[in-house]
Amino acid sequence: MVRTLDCFSKLEGHDVSIWTDIVADIDVLADRLSDADVLVLMRERTRVGEDLLCRLPNLKLISQNGHIPHIDLGACDRHGVIVSSAVTARPSYSTVELTWGLIIAAMRNIPFETASLRQGHWQTTIGLGLRGHVLGIYGFGRLGSMVAQIGRAFGMEVLVWGRQGSLARAQSEGFKTASDRATLFRLSDVLSLHLRLTAETAGAIGPDDLALMKPTALLVNTSRAELIQPGALVAALKSGSPGKAAIDVFEREPLTDAADALLGLPNALCTPHLGYVERDNYEFAYGNAFDQIVAFAEGNPINVHSVHDLRQDH
Repeated sequence: MVRTLDCFSKLEGHDVSIWTDIVADIDVLADRLSDADVLVLMRERTRVGEDLLCRLPNLKLISQNGHIPHIDLGACDRHGVIVSSAVTARPSYSTVELTWGLIIAAMRNIPFETASLRQGHWQTTIGLGLRGHVLGIYGFGRLGSMVAQIGRAFGMEVLVWGRQGSLARAQSEGFKTASDRATLFRLSDVLSLHLRLTAETAGAIGPDDLALMKPTALLVNTSRAELIQPGALVAALKSGSPGKAAIDVFEREPLTDAADALLGLPNALCTPHLGYVERDNYEFAYGNAFDQIVAFAEGNPINVHSVHDLRQDH
């Protein structure tokens, strides 16, 4: 897939190896990357620390796009490895678009009706519309704000909950805010999660929260699976509150176990983390990473991060 991108031409003249699977085994990673001078990472799934870096004597540069919580900058400094990563203000428009694709597909039973039609059946369910219904937004950052704006365009009543700063921003943009968190879960017909995963938000949503939701409500998660306590969503969907879920993120990725409890539920619409998987998004992310490689090769590294930056931030 990467070789088909226009930005791949920036690496012309370089010897490029591409790995498309996700590997946690340090021995396998070290064997694959032992000759690499540059490592390009996509997203945050591959952890790079002392145990891996000490086995990569040729590595000189790690290049990617976005935040780098998975990279040990101290270890990189000790091994003389430069870390370049462009952290930009560009939102993930593709994730917002997928969020709405999931909402409409789930509310109108589109996947089920498509499969049913192929089997010779006609109009076997009655879906729910959006206009006049309550769209709950949990987390009013850049993505939450865009999802809310689209909900307003659909004629939905938007209700926001989050940190105090999020509530103030939502109110300044003319959106209603919930009086408390429980009210958000209780009133939402569609509840979309847009929280960043931090120590504070991990497991923030539990069984008691989900039990407040309507039997007709839809929970949408295109952010991080770990926002919801393990097992809580499966149990809630089995009990009927909420009535449906549309999920693009999972605790273990890639999820290839067809017997997974969530995948087996008829009221769960699941997609394989497609939020960021879109050509323009890839052109942007990989384009930044490849620009950083070119700059490094020319002796002028850009978007450089070091452990000293972390100390100054704290």
